[in-house]
Amino acid sequence: MAEGALSNKPVVIVKRVTGGHDGGHHGGSWKIAYADFVTAMMAFFLLLWLITATTEEQKRGIAEYFTPSAYSTSAAGTSGIIGGSGITERGQADSNSSAPRVVVTVGQPPPGAAEEDTADAEALEELQRQQEEEAFAAAEEAIREATEANPQLEELNDQILIDMTDEGQRIQLIDHDGEAMFDSGSAEPLATTRQVLTKIAEVVKTMPNKLIITGHTDANAFASEDGYTNWELSADRANAARRILVGTGIRSDRLAEVKGKADTEPLVVADPFLPENRRISIVLKREAPAVPE
Repeated sequence: MAEGALSNKPVVIVKRVTGGHDGGHHGGSWKIAYADFVTAMMAFFLLLWLITATTEEQKRGIAEYFTPSAYSTSAAGTSGIIGGSGITERGQADSNSSAPRVVVTVGQPPPGAAEEDTADAEALEELQRQQEEEAFAAAEEAIREATEANPQLEELNDQILIDMTDEGQRIQLIDHDGEAMFDSGSAEPLATTRQVLTKIAEVVKTMPNKLIITGHTDANAFASEDGYTNWELSADRANAARRILVGTGIRSDRLAEVKGKADTEPLVVADPFLPENRRISIVLKREAPAVPE
């Protein structure tokens, strides 16, 4: 009877499960993947930073390091293509399994690069100065030839002075006794003055230099009832020369200055009353860098 009573009871089966979890979100594998992703992004941004922070020469050095075109022939270590320096030498890796390393000093040019750049810049500036001096010499020769080829202007050659100043090449048209560029007290150029200025303009317009046009008078006082003085006269003569140059084809944007100096800068300092002090000055400004002191 006891056995029958026991056999009627339900059987309870208990299943024990050991090992992993039933949900992927309970695991830690995603953390490893995320860490790898963050590391890769850091490496990517570091690469971008290195690309922008290094010079072209440093980039070439890095590229050549990983794609060498020659091998070491050093006697130290094993000879041949796989030969290398001994591990006791300065800068060698502690073991053959060490990863290659590239040391880049960010923001610093390679040794000697600054000196090389300076030398190149100085050589270029010297070449520019030389070419400009040759252009000035050619311009002077062309002006002389143009006036000598014209019988009406040949006599005025002594009244055309061409020299070099700190500003550039200066071309001056001066008066002589009996040979004036303008009538006394007038800002209207004489016919020969127009011809000379036209010949000068034909040469000058082929050059790139900016122009400074200046009018000068002698020290003889000139005044009228309306207050017109040597200041106005010298400025008006400079503007008359400007109109002729522009009318010959010189662009207005090449004119740096047009001014009158009256008698404040005489050509003949010892005698500011001489007619040679009455003149028009045209300066072709230097474009090449100045010679360093």
